[in-house]
Amino acid sequence: MTTRQRKLGWFEWVKRLVRYRLHIPMKRCQHPPEHIARGVMVGFVWAMLPFFGIQMGLVFVTWLVTRGLFKWNFSLVNGLAWTWTTNVFTIIPAYYLFYITGQFMLGRHDDISGYGAFTDLLRTVMDWEGGAWQTLVSSIDGALTTLGPPILVGSIPWAIASGWLGYKLSLQFVINHRKRRDQRRSRIANAARSATT
Repeated sequence: MTTRQRKLGWFEWVKRLVRYRLHIPMKRCQHPPEHIARGVMVGFVWAMLPFFGIQMGLVFVTWLVTRGLFKWNFSLVNGLAWTWTTNVFTIIPAYYLFYITGQFMLGRHDDISGYGAFTDLLRTVMDWEGGAWQTLVSSIDGALTTLGPPILVGSIPWAIASGWLGYKLSLQFVINHRKRRDQRRSRIANAARSATT
């Protein structure tokens, strides 16, 4: 049995997904590093706000508005890709983190439910079985009524922090990648010149 035929473990599957969906688009993009990093930042900001199901659409609208009105551009592909940091597997823990943060920010330290109680409440509030529109409507309704402002308020510091950190780390990642690529190309060119002389 070859390596390709073996079933990947969960960790290996996640590692490959991150590499192919997140790292490779940053490496292949031909724009300046700042352009790519701005895309990662926008993707992270929308990923950390409680609009699960429409984050990619919000990135696209942001791209259209910022290009048209403000002449500020970013990598749309990278922005779309990085919204996947909150997905069907991570959304409930992310919402719980937003909820806890929001409760603290609103001064409700004594009104924090456990993770199990929170997930039960979240599942009853949201219609995960409906289409994208139904998920959006139930998410907004649940965030505004049953779960209240804590999720919305609590997501804001996470969106700002992850956007800033995403920008800094992706900028450094792209700069380092291009530097290593240029050094490798230079070594190959020097070796080819040496071989011909």
